[in-house]
Amino acid sequence: MLTTRFCDTFGVEHPIVQGGMQWVGRAELVSAVAEAGALGFLTALTQPTPEALAAEIARCRELTDKPFGVNLTILPSINPPPYDEYRRAIIESGVKVVETAGFNPEAHLPEFRAHGVKVLHKCTSVRHAVKAERIGVDGVSIDGFECAGHPGEDDIPGLVLIPAAARRLTVPVVASGGFTDGRGLVAALALGADGISMGTRFLCTVEAPVHRRVKEQIVAHSELDTELIFRPLRNTARVASNSVSRKVVDILREGGEFPDVRDLVTGARGRKVFEDGDLDAGIWSAGLAQGLIDDIPTVGDLVRRIVAEAGELITGRLAAACRRP
Repeated sequence: MLTTRFCDTFGVEHPIVQGGMQWVGRAELVSAVAEAGALGFLTALTQPTPEALAAEIARCRELTDKPFGVNLTILPSINPPPYDEYRRAIIESGVKVVETAGFNPEAHLPEFRAHGVKVLHKCTSVRHAVKAERIGVDGVSIDGFECAGHPGEDDIPGLVLIPAAARRLTVPVVASGGFTDGRGLVAALALGADGISMGTRFLCTVEAPVHRRVKEQIVAHSELDTELIFRPLRNTARVASNSVSRKVVDILREGGEFPDVRDLVTGARGRKVFEDGDLDAGIWSAGLAQGLIDDIPTVGDLVRRIVAEAGELITGRLAAACRRP
């Protein structure tokens, strides 16, 4: 069994994280991740109200008695969600691990800390990771350019970003972007990380609450089948390649502005993809990891496979290489 200081800090068996995914981080998936000994995150803003989040936490507790967390993504908005109320729902529900993402989480840390909640903050650059440690987070998830969602604007792949962050930080580091299997886990550990976070790989599992056609499309896709939208707006997001995402890229490349694509990229359209299986209904997040995914396993089988493969690599091929004269 692989145990790292990430496991010790966040109270889980395996150094594997299912990061927060909008519309996907629900009790069915998160409880399965917890039961497998990894750390899963419900997504707070998938729930329409703080009360609904509290109900989803309770539903997840009915499905597992193992640790799980909640993702709280803090984004700029004309009418921002009631973040303080979501935070209160997390604390009052007794959740002890939170993944923060987006804007600086500093305003939320004192109350989380006062209630014994560990915070894992998601970053896309070393400078932001260093700042996150300085303000008091308990761990950092460092997202390379390969990841789905927002990879930042620096375009630094994990092979460089992970060790660059690990050598500057003292808190546990979780590597994210392109991880799907035991090879990736071993590579992340070798680069200085204490575990891996996976989104696209967990999206393509039996328990993920999305339409089967989405999962089959991930299996069919290669590492070439993503688009980087919003690049001209410096708000880059990596999404699956489809007619909608390609249209967004074309409009912005030709000088369009956000209002010109607003209707194409609404969250409601992306949610329709996941719920109805209409792959061209809207944009949906997927990473370069698609190129390494060729099946739709249960979460339990996936986690067991990753841990077993990593152990075999460490004690087998790598150990044999070290013994060569």
